[in-house]
Amino acid sequence: MLIAVVLLFLLLPHMAWQKKNNCQIMDHHFIFHKYLQPGDLLLGGLVSHTFFVSSPKLFDEPPPPTYSESCLVITQNYQHILALVFAIKEINEDPHILPNITLGFHIYDSHSNTRWAFRSAMQLISPKKHFLPNYHCGSKDNLLAVLEGLDIESSHHIPHIFSIYKIPQVSYGSAPVRMDQTQSPYFYQMVPNEAHQYRAILELLLIFRWTWIGFYTATGINPEWIFQVMVPEFATHGICFAFIETIYNVGMDIDFGGIKKWAFTIWNRIMISTANVFLLFGDLRTFVVFDWLLSIEQDSEITNNIKGKVWILIAQLELKNYGNEELKVAKQVYHGALSLAVHSSELPGFQEFIQDRKPSNAKEDYFIRDFWSYGFGCTFPNWVLNHTNSGFCSGLERLENVPEKYFEKNISGNSYSIYNAVFAVAHALHVMYSFQFKHKRMVEKERCTFLLEKPWELFHFLKQVSFNNTIGDKVSFDQHGMFLTAFDVMNWVLFPNHSFTRVKVGMIKSQHRGHQKVIMNEKPIVWHYWFNQVQPLSVCNDKCQPGYRKQKKEGELFCCYDCIPCPEGKISEWDDMPDCVECKDELYPNKYQNICIPKIVTFLSYKEPMGMGLAIAALFLALITAILLKTFVLYHNTPIVKANNRDLTFTLLISLLLCFLSTLLFIGQPQKVICVLQQSVFGIVFSVAVSSVLAKTITVVLAFMATQPGTKRTRWMGKGLASSIVISCSLLQVGICTVWLSTSPPFPDANMHSGMGEITLQCNEASPIMFYSVIGYMGFLAIASFIVAFFARNLPDTFNEAKFITFSMLVFCSVWLSFVPTYLSTKGKYTVAVEIFSILASSAGLLSFIFFPKWYIIVVRPELNNREQLKWRNH
Repeated sequence: MLIAVVLLFLLLPHMAWQKKNNCQIMDHHFIFHKYLQPGDLLLGGLVSHTFFVSSPKLFDEPPPPTYSESCLVITQNYQHILALVFAIKEINEDPHILPNITLGFHIYDSHSNTRWAFRSAMQLISPKKHFLPNYHCGSKDNLLAVLEGLDIESSHHIPHIFSIYKIPQVSYGSAPVRMDQTQSPYFYQMVPNEAHQYRAILELLLIFRWTWIGFYTATGINPEWIFQVMVPEFATHGICFAFIETIYNVGMDIDFGGIKKWAFTIWNRIMISTANVFLLFGDLRTFVVFDWLLSIEQDSEITNNIKGKVWILIAQLELKNYGNEELKVAKQVYHGALSLAVHSSELPGFQEFIQDRKPSNAKEDYFIRDFWSYGFGCTFPNWVLNHTNSGFCSGLERLENVPEKYFEKNISGNSYSIYNAVFAVAHALHVMYSFQFKHKRMVEKERCTFLLEKPWELFHFLKQVSFNNTIGDKVSFDQHGMFLTAFDVMNWVLFPNHSFTRVKVGMIKSQHRGHQKVIMNEKPIVWHYWFNQVQPLSVCNDKCQPGYRKQKKEGELFCCYDCIPCPEGKISEWDDMPDCVECKDELYPNKYQNICIPKIVTFLSYKEPMGMGLAIAALFLALITAILLKTFVLYHNTPIVKANNRDLTFTLLISLLLCFLSTLLFIGQPQKVICVLQQSVFGIVFSVAVSSVLAKTITVVLAFMATQPGTKRTRWMGKGLASSIVISCSLLQVGICTVWLSTSPPFPDANMHSGMGEITLQCNEASPIMFYSVIGYMGFLAIASFIVAFFARNLPDTFNEAKFITFSMLVFCSVWLSFVPTYLSTKGKYTVAVEIFSILASSAGLLSFIFFPKWYIIVVRPELNNREQLKWRNH
């Protein structure tokens, strides 16, 4: 059944090429690209040295007798072969690893083609000179392990072939990402797959603050993993994708299946996309197809002004030279690209090894002639795969003279992985030998025979292998068969002559729990010409500046948003804040709402104009009151003073004087004692004043009613009634204040929310109920005085004081009725100012209407201040 499946794959053409150099292969079973070296134990190798593409097969005519393929030689990949051979050479020369045992290898080309990969894989499990899978004739050709660099599509299937034979497979190429973790136990990876590399790419994006990304992926990469793992992980870090598009492995024929239209769509999307950064996931096959699709539009008018982009490539993708001019032009879009590469270090002796490499001393190497032909632009006589019509190769050319675009002198990440993979297998074999024959002596030939009879036991030792290679780097696998390695970050620089080089600009090391440690040197990075050597931005829209917040656009991805100003009282300190925040109580937003600054500590001070004005007004009114009091004391025996109850007059003037002076307690920085005295002194003194007015009014009314001498009413008009009224009313206010001070006394407080940018120091009443009880009680006394005075307003002129009391209480009540809403609507020190103004205004009203007319008669019109005038006015 397996053979039938393989034969079906051999008949399936996968790719097409419009017009390329033909390689005439008469026997479709014969493999030209191979390298065989005998040994006691064999390692297999599947490499991608040439790239075979096919013309589309419509099956409308018989197949030609000659099997024709178009070839692209990837000269840079020849280093992979040399790394494998160099590792085998070092192991065979090392007496401490597999002593007296020689390792050999069979290397075949997979051509980055699934059909050819199957063909080469089946050849590895066949006798050396025959294509007969499962045929065993002796054991010397049996494999112990296979090293391969397959494309994504082949890596889905080839491991199953080797797992049937329980042959460990060590991959340095692409490997499928499986959501079910059903990877073959015989499969090991020297290059972590996309599931591990995407975290390193995520770190790169975060370092450069790129959040709006285009994403091209290959056909074989698991879309379930992309949408269920990768996209959500990027989203948690604020990164989203402008688009995700799959590159299919189509036939490379511009007239086949609408390819030109698709190529135009891809090119147009890249050029007009607002994303400046693109991820490319795939393998060599994907890269070739993608380059070819881009090359189709190179002669179009749309490419006259190519817009630069930053490409980020995974480790399986490296810029290669395919020997094709069209693809060389297409590569210019990758200038300034960043790519991951398996961390590598220069191997001692490797440069000398490759410089000594010549066709004459590598006769079994069928890869070297293609490489030599492309690298030096010459041909070999009688070589069926010649790619050029130039002169013949002498074989004496030196690799150091090969242009860098054809052969990289420094060891690549993949070559370093191959080197480590060979040594990992060798160390596992060495440990296996030591374990199997620790207590049993056996000649070396018998050891090899015993091992070949049980090759499946190698994978147990390979999973546990751990060693330091020749330059000290540690080599080991995790529980999933993944090589624990770091990534180098490479910057690709392309030149006008289509040559290119790569520069190491950073390293990404895996830490515990999936964290990554990034070391970047951004200075040597070369960006695409379009960016004028300024680090590119890749965001859906401009950042929201401090003072603004993000608001998601309807129907758009979360990376696309509007910027709206922060509401009053809130700030945003950084770019792209999702919401504005409030400042701490002691801070407030600045003008631009991008930082919190300390609030100004304020209180009603004598130094500011408002506090100074209120203090002057209070002192002035107190002075006027003192002058009036002195005047009334000096003229206390005059008829007008006697007629208005001297004791009540003096009591009222003294209480008004204290009322004016009590306002000074409200000005200045609040202290504990001052806060206790403020409202209490004001409430008691004001209650005495209003009680005196009430007593005065009642005295006037009773004086009019008790006109008959000797009656009981006459005795009620004495000093006892007035004193009783003042004392009783004032004592009730004293009781209220006593309860207030004993239960919830006022205290100094800092009002953080009194005004924008201010911390107001003020006295906290502690109990609003008690505060308004004091104010309410004074209001009750004032209303009572107003009512009594109102009904006494029409008494004869001699007792016309009731009319003046009526006006004074009208002013008093008006002031304090307007005080309550004004007091509640103001904040900070203005609240204190409102209360001071109310005290001064109401006290001034009492002073003006009650005492100024009498003062006028005493001082200005003394002739009216006599008993006869009063009697005359009475009649």
